Amino acid sequence: MLLEAKGVSKAFGSFLAVRNADLMVAEGEIIGLIGPNGAGKSTLFRGLVGILRPLAGSILTGNVSARDIAYLPQSADIDRSFPISVFDFVGTGLWRGTGLFGGIGKAARGKILGAIGAVGLNGFENRPIGTLSGGQMQRVLFARVLLQDASLIVLDEPFNAIDSKTTTDLLALVKHWHGEGRTVLAALHDMEMVRTHFSETLVLARGPVAWGPTAEVLTPENLMVAMRMCEAFDDGAAACSADDARSRAA
Repeated sequence: MLLEAKGVSKAFGSFLAVRNADLMVAEGEIIGLIGPNGAGKSTLFRGLVGILRPLAGSILTGNVSARDIAYLPQSADIDRSFPISVFDFVGTGLWRGTGLFGGIGKAARGKILGAIGAVGLNGFENRPIGTLSGGQMQRVLFARVLLQDASLIVLDEPFNAIDSKTTTDLLALVKHWHGEGRTVLAALHDMEMVRTHFSETLVLARGPVAWGPTAEVLTPENLMVAMRMCEAFDDGAAACSADDARSRAA
């Protein structure tokens, strides 16, 4: 097992965003995370990559360290007013190897240019990120992930609000990563994409609804349960253990 979340709950102040979530990730899997808006998908991912600490439960790692995880946040989380070029932004994907203040040598420069070219942005190296379209910015984010050369790749809504050509190109890159034996987790909204390209799925609605093979999990019944769970969720409820939740249900 590469990564395992057991009964994880996460909160922002008094706002309980995820409750009793379980997820087991084996090496080489490609997993889709599905749920309504506000289901806690981003919060769970931030916990898995170490940005947020669990309020309850645990996150266990096997043969993976922080250096082995590449995280692609939602594009809305990126401050595009910051004056940085495409080249320098993509180059931050090398920080774990070079250090925050490490120099960019000839080899590193070649890697950065190669990553930019791999996502179809040749000629954009000196463009400020604030001048890019949504699809172009998403390509830049993928180029940064590409440079990290990680064994576990976590993508938070990577295809949201971008054009179909960009989606096709970036999905091909995701499938290439998976073909190399890397593990991929992606929060998505496109059900057909999940059914076609992701073998395992977790349906989340603040808490887990269903987890397993996509064909068995991604059903109208489970999606309806997820919608109802989000609508009925009590934001003021305290976190409880998985054992407590089971005993109350009984």
